Amino acid sequence: MANRARKSTPKAGVPVPVDGEPSKLDRLVHERLRLGILSALAVNRSLTFSELKKLLNTTDGNLGVHARKLEEANYVLCTKGFEGRVPRTVYRLTAEGKTALERYLNHMEALIGTMRPR
Repeated sequence: MANRARKSTPKAGVPVPVDGEPSKLDRLVHERLRLGILSALAVNRSLTFSELKKLLNTTDGNLGVHARKLEEANYVLCTKGFEGRVPRTVYRLTAEGKTALERYLNHMEALIGTMRPR
């Protein structure tokens, strides 16, 4: 029997975008630390690596890996430079990152709305 792609029909209460297909959770945003980075940058114009590390209570390596994934997706902009002789890395949320975060939050709100009794 050949595997055929079939169009799925949305289940009741599942968020459905304009194209009619059920929305998929953005796994890139859904990871706890990446969601924390995006959220922190959404309420701050920019944050340094050190500020993010302290705010999110994480290690250099963990923050670096997750920030790089967001940078590769064009969700954050990373600017590296020096302050005197000290390296300084600054992160900013891009328009694409802001859109991704808003889409994620709307998706979560819709899921919560379907789960709560009226």
